[in-house]
Amino acid sequence: MTLLTYQVFKTVAEQGSFRKAADILGLTPSAISHAISSMEGELGFSLLNRSKMGVTLTNYGEHLLPYINAVLNSDESLQQAVAEFNGLKQGKVKVGCFSSVCTNWMPGIMNSFGRLYPDITIEVFQGTYDDVVYWIKNGVVDLGFLSVSSADDIPIKPLCKDRLLCVMPKGTTKPGSKEHMSIDEMRNHQFVTQRESTDADIQNFLKENSLDIQSNYHVVDDLSTIAMVANGFGICLMPEMVMNDIPYEVDCYPLKPDAYRIIGIAAINPGFMAPAARTMYNHIIKKYQQDEFKNKD
Repeated sequence: MTLLTYQVFKTVAEQGSFRKAADILGLTPSAISHAISSMEGELGFSLLNRSKMGVTLTNYGEHLLPYINAVLNSDESLQQAVAEFNGLKQGKVKVGCFSSVCTNWMPGIMNSFGRLYPDITIEVFQGTYDDVVYWIKNGVVDLGFLSVSSADDIPIKPLCKDRLLCVMPKGTTKPGSKEHMSIDEMRNHQFVTQRESTDADIQNFLKENSLDIQSNYHVVDDLSTIAMVANGFGICLMPEMVMNDIPYEVDCYPLKPDAYRIIGIAAINPGFMAPAARTMYNHIIKKYQQDEFKNKD
């Protein structure tokens, strides 16, 4: 099998279609089909389920894909290393991020990094914490933004503290302090909550403070959550960074005691990344790491 065969398999798996993969790779659908059939024949098992609706990975295909990604990433690393030896900075770096980092940080990162390294292409993947963890572990992205509590066993370099806020409908009468929201005050409110994979830090905060909340609203994205709150369906907890993007009028209170999520940049092998990924990794740390996290491993 060749690197082209591996690239064909990866592209078909990502696109779910021989035709779309052919368009991307500049090949004919029959050439794509032949490459996959030859690969399956050499391996001795099927990689794809074929149907009128498209193609999906078999169980064997799902287990093989991370290894294929690793091979292709290694080749990319080799090409970048050769370019680096020749005094060039080029290649591609794939970054995974969750919503608030995508909107607050990524435009600035892409602009500042692009000015310094115009020949390095940046590919951005946005998803939940769970998505980013999966992408990092399976070689879909080179590095990714996560909260420290969601990184699982992936090495992560902390960058900054992002304060958690209690968000309430605008003008809600608040019996306690006007400066903050206490744990006891929150016990008396209906909550709008997100899935655990989306707001793991908030779920952890609720558990640590024995806030056994009841909610009839289980949404996925930040904007939907705030929209529900703004229209009087409950309160929610949100990181401060998220609130930079919200168009709805709501009241926000810091929590007492203070609570934060710690945002970091994660990669499987930080010391052995491809040159482009390593350059991006160091650029992000220099741009966003707060003083309290510097020189701490």
